[in-house]
Amino acid sequence: MSPEHAGHGLAVGPLLLVPPLLLWSYLAAALRERATDRAGWSHWRTASFGAGAAAAAVALALPGHGLAAHMWQHLLLGMLAPLGLVLGAPATLALRIADRRTGRAVVRLLRRPAVGALTHPVTGLALTVGGLYVLYLTPLYRATLTNPVLHHLVLLHFLLGGYLFTWAIAGPDPGPRRPRVPVRLVVLGVAVAGHATLAQLLYAGLLVDVTAPAVELRAAATVMYYGGDLAELLLALALLVTWRPEPRRARQPDEPPPGTAALPASAG
Repeated sequence: MSPEHAGHGLAVGPLLLVPPLLLWSYLAAALRERATDRAGWSHWRTASFGAGAAAAAVALALPGHGLAAHMWQHLLLGMLAPLGLVLGAPATLALRIADRRTGRAVVRLLRRPAVGALTHPVTGLALTVGGLYVLYLTPLYRATLTNPVLHHLVLLHFLLGGYLFTWAIAGPDPGPRRPRVPVRLVVLGVAVAGHATLAQLLYAGLLVDVTAPAVELRAAATVMYYGGDLAELLLALALLVTWRPEPRRARQPDEPPPGTAALPASAG
């Protein structure tokens, strides 16, 4: 391991508390929902959220020595953990235990254009895949090796950006402004291509601002390439499983068929 990469052993400190706090809050909400609703909350949703929290905890607890270990952190914290957390539908659970006034306020907030732009899949794509290009093609990555605060912020960015992207693509939680499935599939395809391209650049040591032996670059690139493909395949499956076709509105007798113009009224 190169001396520069000794910085990967930086402790994540308070970030280790995030996964158990998230899981405790979720379980408390699920138990409250079960106490007020005979049907209770889905065990599958709870298990999914728990798996996501566990993946995040494992990522934060990794020693992090070397570029390949850092890439495993990215895979777990930025892709696999968000998938489990999102499929747990935490926003739906929160809305079910909230009072009506709070629920209506949240729904109004979700319908605002600014929130729609923030939660658009393209925004998530820019934060996740675009963030990786910024990390590895600029001095940012090397700076995280010696700056604990910056290191923590990058890890937090992995988790939050990954959650936003995963929710925008396949989240079961309400999203009034979420694009249609074809748009989300195109964005996911761009993410796959972006990950693959960056992995190839790392493997060849081209354009990346990472000082590491060739064998270490290739190991990290392999994790990104194959691990990223697996995570994005799971995300695509989640999209298909959670997709629900929009109900078609019944056409009125005097309404023209879709794609045709109404006939003008007779002049005589």
